[in-house]
Amino acid sequence: MSDAQADSDAAFDDEFELELTPPADPLAGHPATAYFWGHVAGSGEVAADGIEVVTSDETSAQVLAAVAGGDLARETTTREYAHDASITRTEEEFTVSLYADAEGRVLGRESVRSLPVDDRGNYRLDAFTDNDRELLRGLLEGCGTICFKSSSGTVGISFVHADRELLALVRELIAECPVEAPVGELGDTSSGGYWFGVDDAAASAFGTWLYEDCEDTGLFAPSRRRKLERSLEQATAIDD
Repeated sequence: MSDAQADSDAAFDDEFELELTPPADPLAGHPATAYFWGHVAGSGEVAADGIEVVTSDETSAQVLAAVAGGDLARETTTREYAHDASITRTEEEFTVSLYADAEGRVLGRESVRSLPVDDRGNYRLDAFTDNDRELLRGLLEGCGTICFKSSSGTVGISFVHADRELLALVRELIAECPVEAPVGELGDTSSGGYWFGVDDAAASAFGTWLYEDCEDTGLFAPSRRRKLERSLEQATAIDD
């Protein structure tokens, strides 16, 4: 990393301040921890020596680091598009890394199996379901997509992940949220993962609910909300 890059990283670390005070225990039920663990499940990796969470949004990375601690780094990467492996995209990515301590404990736990998301693919997110909006927002920003479908003039929201069980859990969470949002069946992606979409007729209402009042806490990725707002504006313009 260059000196200029290091100075830039230090600057955005020092200037960022979360609007909400996270609990001392990162496993306690709370809007901030729900958002954090949604991201971990959607775009993170849990191992015996620590946790890494990846996001393409700088502010979201700052939020995750503020919630659970850890080091924050940025790099430019090229990845395959989840729905079509023949398409690649290059973008900046931000990684939050939390390391095991000298006794091998991650977030104060002696085994990663005690974490809500562990290295065996187990998801125990019940502690955060009282904050379902923040949990689903973290999941969407971790493994979801938002787009405007020009062919139908509607907003599209879908979730993509290599773990079928995680997506099954996301479908259950959406079914229990206060907005009626039917979802499609799980399908295969060309890259070997799985995906499902929210019905087009319900995507606008679901997306609006998901980001409603998010600025009150700061638990959101501004770039993802802007994508939703642009898509909603395009869909409204078609309706008009």
